[in-house]
Amino acid sequence: MMKRKNVILTMLVILGMVTFLDRINISVAGSSIMHDLNLSPAQWGWVQSAFILSYGLMQIPMGALGDRFGHRSILAAIVIWWSAFTAFTGMAGGLMSLLVIRFMFGIGEAGSSPCSTGVISRWFEKDEVGKAQGYVWAASRMGGALTPFVVIPVMMTVGWRAAFYLLGALGIIWAIVWWLYYKDTIGTIGTIVTIDTIDTEKPRLPWSSILCNRQFWLICGMYFFYAFGSWFFFSWFPTFMELGRGFDKTELTYAVAVPFIMSMIGNIAGGHLTDRLTQRYGIKIGRKALGSTSLAVSAICMFLAAFIPGKMAVFVFLSLCFGIFDLMLPSAWALCIDLGKRHAGTVSGAMNTAGNIGGFCCGILFGELVQQSGNYNLPLYMIAVMLIISAVLFAFINPEKPIVER
Repeated sequence: MMKRKNVILTMLVILGMVTFLDRINISVAGSSIMHDLNLSPAQWGWVQSAFILSYGLMQIPMGALGDRFGHRSILAAIVIWWSAFTAFTGMAGGLMSLLVIRFMFGIGEAGSSPCSTGVISRWFEKDEVGKAQGYVWAASRMGGALTPFVVIPVMMTVGWRAAFYLLGALGIIWAIVWWLYYKDTIGTIGTIVTIDTIDTEKPRLPWSSILCNRQFWLICGMYFFYAFGSWFFFSWFPTFMELGRGFDKTELTYAVAVPFIMSMIGNIAGGHLTDRLTQRYGIKIGRKALGSTSLAVSAICMFLAAFIPGKMAVFVFLSLCFGIFDLMLPSAWALCIDLGKRHAGTVSGAMNTAGNIGGFCCGILFGELVQQSGNYNLPLYMIAVMLIISAVLFAFINPEKPIVER
């Protein structure tokens, strides 16, 4: 019989897929929505960033809610919320309605990653959290890889609006199953302790210690610049491949799917690598050396994707870039558990807030640069610089010095 913690991890893996199916679908349908609603590249940048803004702002509150009140009810509620607004996206009639819907959608999705991290911190040992995070993030990338295979056939058959109705229903089904199965318990070595029976163990946030800690700001800064690059793949990437490098709709299926598959492989490999290197060489090598190196190499790939013309070159280098920089992702999220202890959900929420501010900036600046220059390659150089800065900041993080002691 499968251990309870493995069932929980399987459910989080499925949630990761659903999260990114719902998130990436608007990017895959981007050119069709822009055409039907008569949106310019700059306006489309604001649509992409409306989601990123609310998603980023609500990371800390959602992570804190999960840590304080348990993840059963919080995760079920937020998944139902964002699934409803996924479906409402298919009803948008213009720029303003689309902005409001995507902003509200982001409020719900904000809780997915910090609450999943909170669940993992309660059910998995220190030498398992990297692998667990790797599988969850790999699943999210698999969701991104599956999106064109789900969205494009539906778009070509019955239009882009129907794809949002279909994907909204999937999330509601997951929320019901989660509510019925998961209990707010803490997995310890050989025992399960119910949170409700140990009120004194409910964590209270030491904000003064967190906000005054140099490690905290290094993590947030590192993730800001990393996410500036990663959000290109979640927002502008399909539109860039279609309008910037000439891929047609049928080519987009593999052109979008393969980089996300590379990212999935990177997350799984990165999760195993960070735990194995940590066990063998210590946490400094296992976390920050892997993360910093991955980011630096991915910056080179992003630069080459911008510099070398042609469809195949950009496909190869962007696929490599996405796969390589996501080798660091399990390390970054495992750091939140290493450094945040029982406040891992809150610390990871803060880190992701910083990341989504970076993603918001990317969405806006990418659209404005394209609007002003007519050149889709120019923003890629900007992203390469951001990844280099992220690599440098990652190298200064000391995973042996927790932000909070317990």
